[in-house]
Amino acid sequence: MPIRTLKGAIAASLRRRSKSPQAVACSELDYFPVSFNKHQCLRLLSFNIQVGINTQQYRHYLTRSWQHVLPHAKRVQNLNSIASFLPDFDIVALQEVDGGSLRSGFVNQTEYLALRGRFPYWYQQLNRNLGKFAQHSNGLLSRYKPASLEDHKLPGIIPGRGAIVAEYGQGSDTLLVVMMHLALSRRTRDVQLSYIRELVQSYRHVVLMGDMNTHAEQLLNQSPLRGSGLQAAHWEQNTFPSWKPHKSLDHILVSQSLLVNKMEVLNIPISDHLPVAVEIEVPDSVQLSK
Repeated sequence: MPIRTLKGAIAASLRRRSKSPQAVACSELDYFPVSFNKHQCLRLLSFNIQVGINTQQYRHYLTRSWQHVLPHAKRVQNLNSIASFLPDFDIVALQEVDGGSLRSGFVNQTEYLALRGRFPYWYQQLNRNLGKFAQHSNGLLSRYKPASLEDHKLPGIIPGRGAIVAEYGQGSDTLLVVMMHLALSRRTRDVQLSYIRELVQSYRHVVLMGDMNTHAEQLLNQSPLRGSGLQAAHWEQNTFPSWKPHKSLDHILVSQSLLVNKMEVLNIPISDHLPVAVEIEVPDSVQLSK
């Protein structure tokens, strides 16, 4: 049964506006999981799921390209495989998710993974709306309730890139988490990173997560993020392509006020990207609420 037919799962629906940035409401499910973090630790995951397509070889980009347009019976099976390891995490950034179109069987993939992973809060950011044929989106899954949530359209010649900006806690000890999928072109990517730098520059505790389409060295030393005080939780650990990774494209960047306890690129080749996982320690002054 498509998840969109379930009733009572969502306590608050989203209201989208035409202006950007926009304040949005994070959808809340009607149950709450057991508390995971007792010592101000957060487990973070960033994953480009390629709309649930299982790509294992370069030739699959051709032979399975039709799955970007039409539904496939194994897509839900792939989503279930992704959902199976999500309960280990507190905040998840998803890229290349479908918001509920023909190709996904009209399943909102962010909502589906929130339900399967038992996340009480989720948000889908629609970036390219091709109607019933495709709903190109980013997604946020969270076990903690964001104090605020904003939907930002990133600059670029070709529209369709976005960032989800979530605040946890309030005041000077707010934790700012920005989830994004950046452009392929370095010139456009630098314009987008300049925009993001302005968003985060007044915050002490910052996390940037997502498919950034370049290596950490370029991000931190040769882009507008240079001098920002951010550091790569994992340095040059490759994430793409998943079957033989030789490029480091997916990152979790954190400010120096956040201590990295663990970091790992997970060897889970479901998509053409591998997921990145990090555990950080958050200062006790950051108020996390459920």
